[in-house]
Amino acid sequence: MPENNASGAGPAAGAVTISEPQDYDFDAIVVGAGPAGSAAALELARAGRSVALVERGPFPGSKNVYGGVVYGRVLDELLPGWYDRMPVQRWVTRRQTMLLGGDRSMTVDFRTQNWGRAPYNGATTFRAEFDSWLAENAQEAGAVLVPSTVASSLLHTSDGQVRGIRTDRPDGDLTARVVIACDGVNSFLGKQAGCFTGDQADHTTLGVKETLALPKATIDERFGVTGSDGVDIEMLGATKGVPGGGFLYTNADSVSIGLVLGLRGLAKAKMRPEAILADLKEHPSIEPLVRGGELVEYSAHLIPEGGYRTMPKLTADGLLLAGDSAGMCLAAGIWLEGVNFALGSGMYAGRSAASALAAGDTSASGLAGYRTSLEKSFVLGDHKKLRDAPGLVLSDRMQRQYPGMICDLVEGMFTVDNPRPKPGLRRLLRRSMKRNGVRVRDLAKDALTGLRSFG
Repeated sequence: MPENNASGAGPAAGAVTISEPQDYDFDAIVVGAGPAGSAAALELARAGRSVALVERGPFPGSKNVYGGVVYGRVLDELLPGWYDRMPVQRWVTRRQTMLLGGDRSMTVDFRTQNWGRAPYNGATTFRAEFDSWLAENAQEAGAVLVPSTVASSLLHTSDGQVRGIRTDRPDGDLTARVVIACDGVNSFLGKQAGCFTGDQADHTTLGVKETLALPKATIDERFGVTGSDGVDIEMLGATKGVPGGGFLYTNADSVSIGLVLGLRGLAKAKMRPEAILADLKEHPSIEPLVRGGELVEYSAHLIPEGGYRTMPKLTADGLLLAGDSAGMCLAAGIWLEGVNFALGSGMYAGRSAASALAAGDTSASGLAGYRTSLEKSFVLGDHKKLRDAPGLVLSDRMQRQYPGMICDLVEGMFTVDNPRPKPGLRRLLRRSMKRNGVRVRDLAKDALTGLRSFG
């Protein structure tokens, strides 16, 4: 994949030039105590390196919005036995993919108790709890947590080597031989280092979420689960034609319902995200699941959705990008994942930084092992394989036409219209395509793209 900003543009305006420090405050500084940042700090501390974990919130997770699933395989390597210690709401044992067309829906429903016992597949969790737990592990390994601190600028030498950060604290410069930017979507530090080019709005979505309190017994009955088992529902056709998708997850005694909405499409539609979400909660397939829920939280957050083709440059002299800062979120319709990629990229960033420090070379070339590690792992392996999926899933046909077409087709298959004979499948498909404005060539083209992406 060609790197954005492959010309190696230097630091942008706002970065602060300093002389090469004689003594560094730390070997490494990690900015952002989310999953990527804590994983990076944990690996650096385990390697015996002094590392500061800088967090703008009063505690890790305080500024994060999340209502989804953490997948655990990367944690097997990062924190063996994690499932005995991680704060979990429910273990996901039921996974649904739902297509909404008007007031109808068609759902693929899968459940397995294999996911409800060790080593588990995924769990719903709250970020305030999960992020704090991860940061505590990094601190126990030796990382220094610096909360309530904003990294306002990069510090770099006259030849462009990043050598720390300037913070909003008095005399708040912190120096280090390498900085790992985990400061979120459209990373401010990554932009200062010249890692981003172009307009990121085309590849960014807005995630909005409500947490609705419900009694555990009510959730168990409505979603057909018991004990600590939980449900993950992903939706297409839930966004009033705005590119994006919907989700509904069960927690211990609440549910998280929300939307992911393309910024450009949302602005063009001139619709409020909370209005679209309110409409979703009234859908006949959703309303019975959330009825009577007490709103305890409403939150919103930007999400990188462009995938492999739109990732920024991942390394610069003295700098690495990981997690959302590196655009590592997989929105591929069937899969909606982010935390596992944040954990994986942070883990490899920490290891690569530790190796570069040991070798005495934290230049971009000295940090090049980071991308090599990502390419060999699931982090960029999955993103590369599914590089065309975001464009397909967020396309107008997938958002507006196909959900209605499929609902029409299924409704026709199961409607009993005696004394007329049952229509054939080909006739039903042609009728459904015509009603929803789907052309054969477009369907074939998208099917081929899907096969190439998911095959």
